[in-house]
Amino acid sequence: MASPEWISFYDSKHWIYVNARHQTAHCQRLAEAFLRYAPAGRVMLDFGCGESLFADRVAEPTARLILCEAAPNVRASLAGRFAGNDKIAVRKPEDVEVMTSHSIDVVIMHSVAQYLSPQDLDRQLAVFRRVLRPGGLLVLSDILPRRLSALTDAFDLLEFGAQEGFFWAAVFGLFRTYLSGYRTLRKSLGLARYNEDEVIAKLSAAGFSAKRVRPNIGHSTKRMTFLAQVG
Repeated sequence: MASPEWISFYDSKHWIYVNARHQTAHCQRLAEAFLRYAPAGRVMLDFGCGESLFADRVAEPTARLILCEAAPNVRASLAGRFAGNDKIAVRKPEDVEVMTSHSIDVVIMHSVAQYLSPQDLDRQLAVFRRVLRPGGLLVLSDILPRRLSALTDAFDLLEFGAQEGFFWAAVFGLFRTYLSGYRTLRKSLGLARYNEDEVIAKLSAAGFSAKRVRPNIGHSTKRMTFLAQVG
């Protein structure tokens, strides 16, 4: 699980999304990508799901979509938003650790690994390996490469903003983020980064057969996505 400082940051009012249009476009893009992996009539886990505004769309083909979120306020918001949807369950990370073995068909963990220490990522992969059914799939996406710069991330955001109609808000948002608590946390705690072969090695050690796929899920073109299957 991510450090308490990161969980507290994402549980508070923050400026990761430069405006409502950015948040909507981000969540729409993820939902469209996740739908490609949603198992028809089976169970899917979105670990570290964040706001997940369009989880109802992802849940449509599944028997159940489990949204797992560490931040209490975000989790409460999710529970309220999807209270009337019988296909969606909202859980905390501790709940995943005690789930029945081989009870999940697909796990997605998007843009979470950078907030975990390498040891915590290993432990989380072991949990996923246990709860996934034989032949189950882990989608591990938005992994930060070792040589990825903050400037590259900034350019990707500006390009996304130009595509989705929030370019000038993105310009302003970058300056605001530079002065925010996010930059302070990023500097003090750091973000975990991996080469492609390091991620493959970690997944293999956890008992997965893994490969990198392109493009990355999300707007960050230089980050990495991996598909890992239980043998």
